Amino acid sequence: MTMRGAPPGARSPLYTAEQRQRRDASGWTLVQGLLAPLQFTVFAVSLVLVLRYLGTGQGLAIATASVVVKTLVLYLIMATGALWEKVVFGRYLFAPAFFWEDVFSMLVLALHTAYLLALATDSLTPRGRMALALAAYAAYLINATQFVLKLRAARLQGPGPAPSGRELAA
Repeated sequence: MTMRGAPPGARSPLYTAEQRQRRDASGWTLVQGLLAPLQFTVFAVSLVLVLRYLGTGQGLAIATASVVVKTLVLYLIMATGALWEKVVFGRYLFAPAFFWEDVFSMLVLALHTAYLLALATDSLTPRGRMALALAAYAAYLINATQFVLKLRAARLQGPGPAPSGRELAA
């Protein structure tokens, strides 16, 4: 993503002027901006519940429900994020500006989906499922950090309204 004629290490802008305009005009930008903090809140509550279960052996049902809700919110933000990406960049996933974030998002989705499959098939013990949830949550935190860094990059890019919540979507 280095610009031609730019000094080594310089990066091309995250958005072209046209992409920034599409981003700012899209209703999906608002949706992403609302879902990102909701997802993080659901994650934080669920993390506490999972850790409580693992630490005390109590609250399996509520911890399980919280992981399911977190996963459903993740699916929702990923689906709407793909629609946002299509509007802004012309493709549903893996636009160059968000390629590595989207790649890692696939791992996050896979781990959360593996949790749901383990729950549906009873293929792991409750502690095993909670350990899988923690792995999914660790991946989510890495992915969320990627998007926060992308948000920061977009803000540093230059003039224009603040970036969308898509940068926080994972």
